[in-house]
Amino acid sequence: MTTVLIVDDQALQRLGFSMLMEQHPDLTVVGEATHGAEAVRKAAELRPDVVLMDVRMPGMDGIEATRRIVRSGGRSRVLVLTTFDLDEYAYAALRAGASGFLLKDALPEEFISGVRAVAAGDAVIAPGLTRKLLDAFADRMPGRTVEQERRLDALTEREREVLTAMAGGWSNTEIAERLSLAESTVKSHVSRVLGKIGARDRVQAVIFAYDAGLVRPA
Repeated sequence: MTTVLIVDDQALQRLGFSMLMEQHPDLTVVGEATHGAEAVRKAAELRPDVVLMDVRMPGMDGIEATRRIVRSGGRSRVLVLTTFDLDEYAYAALRAGASGFLLKDALPEEFISGVRAVAAGDAVIAPGLTRKLLDAFADRMPGRTVEQERRLDALTEREREVLTAMAGGWSNTEIAERLSLAESTVKSHVSRVLGKIGARDRVQAVIFAYDAGLVRPA
């Protein structure tokens, strides 16, 4: 059973999301929040698998709430709702630690698939779209930190190649073909890379690769 916390300041939106998830026996809504501060508190109390987060809310917005939930180190993963894929809010949400975002006009099946994917530890948006988003806001990226340098140094040469390929938007199958590796080997490399750089998923790995200067904006 996947547990979900719905965060939105509009009652009709919360009701709609809740009714949609009630149609699927593997999903259950454990709580609702109307603003960011309440979301942070309820995420700590309820420990949901997924926090469905709106970004534009009065008081503490969804970006700051996402940042606090992720930094708490809890189990909850955040799936952000945004208006369009190159939205500044989408960029800020990913940098805050969200595992992806869904457009507000997504089809019901896309919405349900997104919630399930995040609960399973996957990223909802493709790494290629992540790169496009980061390119759009490249002027806001910080330089490499000492900590990022340390994490990069922990990677083997092959792991750096895999991370660079991930940042380029390649799938595991594409990485296997281009680096002449078995796909199972690629999966092992990806798992080790995520662990060494401290990334929760591929989206955060792409962001790390950009921040660390391993890849450059197009």
